[in-house]
Amino acid sequence: MQRQPFKNLGFWLIAFIGVLIDYLSKRWVLAHFSLGQTQPIIPNVFHFTYVTNTGAAFSLFEGSDWLKWLSLAVSLGLMAVALWGPHLSLWEQLGYGCILSGAVGNGIDRFLWGEVVDFLHLPIIPFINFPIFNLADVAINIGIICLLILAWRQPEPEP
Repeated sequence: MQRQPFKNLGFWLIAFIGVLIDYLSKRWVLAHFSLGQTQPIIPNVFHFTYVTNTGAAFSLFEGSDWLKWLSLAVSLGLMAVALWGPHLSLWEQLGYGCILSGAVGNGIDRFLWGEVVDFLHLPIIPFINFPIFNLADVAINIGIICLLILAWRQPEPEP
């Protein structure tokens, strides 16, 4: 079987762009905010609030060193699928590319600093104490939504 040089190109582009945007956004926060500082963008609705997190979503598994290894394993697994697996559909490339960008983005933070930079804050949701998050987290959730859409779609009839 001959290797095709641009197989699953959308996956790679989405992953690269996602990692780049996540990295640049976190560096911007580090350059312009002090830890714990809040800047309302839309008061009581959307703020930039710089915090760090050693855990996963909602601070689950806080202080767990194995999360960086999980990020690495997920990243390597997704790259292996894109390289050696089948041609992925558009929804699969979008979904897996977003998940890879999030895993790599937060994985970089975990390996370099032992914690993740979070800054997107939605105080409009006070009754559940919604966590402060970052663009890598957004990408992971978009990826999961894409894969759920794919799973729920009706299969196209075969001719």
